[in-house]
Amino acid sequence: MNLTFLRYVVCLFALGVLGLSTASLAEAAQADEILEKSDRIRFPKHDFQVDVNITTTEPGRDPDLHKYRILSKGNEDSLVMTLYPASERGQILLMKRRDLWLYLPNVSQAVRLPLSQRLTGMVAYGDLARANFLGDYDPTLLRTEEVNGANHHVLELNAVDRSVTYHRVIYWVNAANDRPYKAEFYTVSGRLMKTAFYENFQEMAGELRPTRLVMINALREGEQSVLEYDDMQLKKLEDKIFTKGYLKKLQ
Repeated sequence: MNLTFLRYVVCLFALGVLGLSTASLAEAAQADEILEKSDRIRFPKHDFQVDVNITTTEPGRDPDLHKYRILSKGNEDSLVMTLYPASERGQILLMKRRDLWLYLPNVSQAVRLPLSQRLTGMVAYGDLARANFLGDYDPTLLRTEEVNGANHHVLELNAVDRSVTYHRVIYWVNAANDRPYKAEFYTVSGRLMKTAFYENFQEMAGELRPTRLVMINALREGEQSVLEYDDMQLKKLEDKIFTKGYLKKLQ
């Protein structure tokens, strides 16, 4: 069932049982629609493959480079395969809904991981393994504000449960074209962890999408991770690929 439609049905139920106003329901539906459209710009709705290079820089250290290949099926199941560095090549993350496992070469037992755990630099496992915000957060439209001469919707995203990557996100979306602009990620205590900027929109897989994501550490000055997406392809991915038994064929 379409997630937006399901939320609409829940809202209708709330209207009858809790007496919520039609204005409140309209605002909730608008927030869902904005978030869904922005999700579709960031990543395709259907099966796809994309390569990601992550470069982390911080004062006093050489840049750190990691390369990954992501296979995503319907934004619910995904594989993240490490391509570089050579010492980590063959490591695979398997995401089934919100359950995440790490598979290591020559190790039979998978390791269960939280989505919020750091993968590299400012990037959490969930940043690569989960492609959609709408499935993980309940959005609220806070306001509309002007940024660089353009109006942007400002959404507050609250986690649907404790298993998702971030507890709370403030998210800016261009009101004219639904493109993501900026996101702020917060801890459970309300502290800002990092700010991300969506940049360099180019056509990939039939849509203008952000090919560069800059994550800036709010807790350590000068540290940031830059994610660069390339070679995105729409392709039919079989269900069996996203099973534990199939992973050894990919290593």
